[in-house]
Amino acid sequence: MTEPKKLFVKTYGCQMNVYDSERMAEALSGQGYEQVGSAEEADMILLNTCHIREKASEKIYSELGRLKPLRDDNPNVKIGVAGCVAQAEGEEIMRRQPIVDLVVGPQTYHRLPAMMRAVEAGEKALDTDFPEEDKFLHLPKDRRAKRGPCAFLTVQEGCDKFCAFCVVPYTRGAEVSRPVARILGEARDLVERGVREITLLGQNVNAYHGQDEDGREWGLARLIRELAKIEDLARIRFTTSHPNDMEDDLIAAFGDCDKLMPYLHLPVQSGSDRILKAMNRKHTAQDYLDLIARIRDARPDLLLSGDFIVGFPGETDEDFAQTMDLVRKVNYGQAYSFKYSARPGTPAAERADVAPEIADSRLQELQALLTEQQRAAQDGMVGRELPVLFEKHGRQEGQLIGKSGYLHSVHAVAPAELIGQVAMVRIIKSATNSLTGALV
Repeated sequence: MTEPKKLFVKTYGCQMNVYDSERMAEALSGQGYEQVGSAEEADMILLNTCHIREKASEKIYSELGRLKPLRDDNPNVKIGVAGCVAQAEGEEIMRRQPIVDLVVGPQTYHRLPAMMRAVEAGEKALDTDFPEEDKFLHLPKDRRAKRGPCAFLTVQEGCDKFCAFCVVPYTRGAEVSRPVARILGEARDLVERGVREITLLGQNVNAYHGQDEDGREWGLARLIRELAKIEDLARIRFTTSHPNDMEDDLIAAFGDCDKLMPYLHLPVQSGSDRILKAMNRKHTAQDYLDLIARIRDARPDLLLSGDFIVGFPGETDEDFAQTMDLVRKVNYGQAYSFKYSARPGTPAAERADVAPEIADSRLQELQALLTEQQRAAQDGMVGRELPVLFEKHGRQEGQLIGKSGYLHSVHAVAPAELIGQVAMVRIIKSATNSLTGALV
């Protein structure tokens, strides 16, 4: 019997990359690869990269530098770079790091098996096309391995918004929605394998407009309501959204679809209309606040998450003060905040940066406020009884870890058979990044 080849995948960035890594591993399983937990064990090392954060490319080159001694010790080890940095850098990766055997973009990883055959034959393989064919049609349909209780499911890719700071339209391409039948089929398959919570993914997920088998177009709300009919699927989430695509029926779904969790990640990036215009966001701060009010009318207990960029080119003290004012008005339960860093090829990259020390100071001030709001939201859970989906064993004996509907991590002493089940938990303590509870 042929010894299985060993694959190590290291994933950077967003949930969609986590999903893509799973699918890449499945695609290579047909070539005799099974996943292992470290690069040192592997015959093939695949870095699935993200291009969003500061110095993303340089971090990948640093990681490749760390892998070079491993390659020197074992010249048979193959090394690949996938994802958005691969899409953006292409041949440059192989030029700067000759140890790389394979470079594949996020729209062509369904071609990995053929690329790996070329690599194993001693060739280099590069594919960063935006092919016309649907990659999901070419990925393995048999996904029979048992799953944990929570899973990601990509329903939409790409973005047409062209925010001035963002590389996604260039690395992921135009907005494309997967057909309804394929999403429902994959969701049912996941549930049969033990999944109880599905997070629908897209670079701009609420722009989803997929076609059913009769050629009719479905929005995200209709898709969610159809998914909710899957009997053993307990929870549905979606991320990441754009304010301009928050349609009325999706807002209504927060109020009338019990399986849609009361958590929404809805980035705004800035509270200044002047900066929002410079970012090409195509909405104002008041538009965003009005939208939040409508969503909270539909679901009063909604916990809101967001994204913020400080130090965007041209941001003044007044612009930043308006961002802080918006944060106070919205009162986020959780949020991500970053100092602006230029992405090559984006419009904002050509503009003059805010002084680093000013951007640093603003980021610290914003993060202090967001941390205060997050702690208040968590502390407000103490004394409440919440449904918790238990996912795994905790560090302490007899302890399980799960998530509340608000995406808070919850620890409780509970029997192991509750893994994969939703149980009521009374919250008794709030820690820095988690809650502690007791089974009701």
